[in-house]
Amino acid sequence: MIFSMNYKNLQVEITEGIALLTIHRPEALNALNTNFFNEMDHFISEVSLNKSIQILIITGSGKAFVAGADIAEMVDKTPADGTKFSRLGQNTFRSLEKLQIPVIGAINGFALGGGLELAMACDFRIASTKAKFGQPEVNLGMIPGYAGTQRLPRLVGLADALYLLMTAEMIGAEEALRIGLVQKVVEPEELMNEVLKIAKLIQSKGPEAIKKVKHVTRTGMLMDFDKANELEADFFGTQFKAEGEEGMRAFLEKRKPNW
Repeated sequence: MIFSMNYKNLQVEITEGIALLTIHRPEALNALNTNFFNEMDHFISEVSLNKSIQILIITGSGKAFVAGADIAEMVDKTPADGTKFSRLGQNTFRSLEKLQIPVIGAINGFALGGGLELAMACDFRIASTKAKFGQPEVNLGMIPGYAGTQRLPRLVGLADALYLLMTAEMIGAEEALRIGLVQKVVEPEELMNEVLKIAKLIQSKGPEAIKKVKHVTRTGMLMDFDKANELEADFFGTQFKAEGEEGMRAFLEKRKPNW
């Protein structure tokens, strides 16, 4: 796939339906700025229209995943400018979250501030033992602006989230695993191999079932439980004469399904 925009902050590789997106601003530890958000919006839009991409992996170049938002760009903003900058990031990460395909965060290093907020917009996260996580905004007299106050408690629970948000403590990969912020921790040299292994495992499942699992689970989390169950039942039913029939027949016939 050839993207219609030449990215300055993003590097993209696509192999056998798996897209690897690397955040690349090494001079600023991949810090997020307006140009990044504009490029990311464009990238997400093009990925959403490309049916050949089945899974997206996001990582960072060098020793950082993303070390935060670009403070040099933010320091002179007015309150109105700040709100606009927050909305820009929130909208970008929400668009990422809404992609139909699975999005895996490969956390190779520092995931701080906006970097952790980007990581939390992924469907799940695999971390290097060298990864570090934190929301340090209160150190600057600020608060998170890209939905960190909303996603963090939904992922790790209210008390752990408030502890991290209020203390600005930076935690390592093992602690992130313990509280449920990441799902697996591996040695740095194994990170991409492990993430690709997981991506290929997901890729072997029913592609429409994977998309529906993501949609129903994410949508249901924001709904009344009984309404969410109705949503699940409806989508469950749609699979019977779709992939489900092939999958179940393959199981009974002891063969691999032909998706």
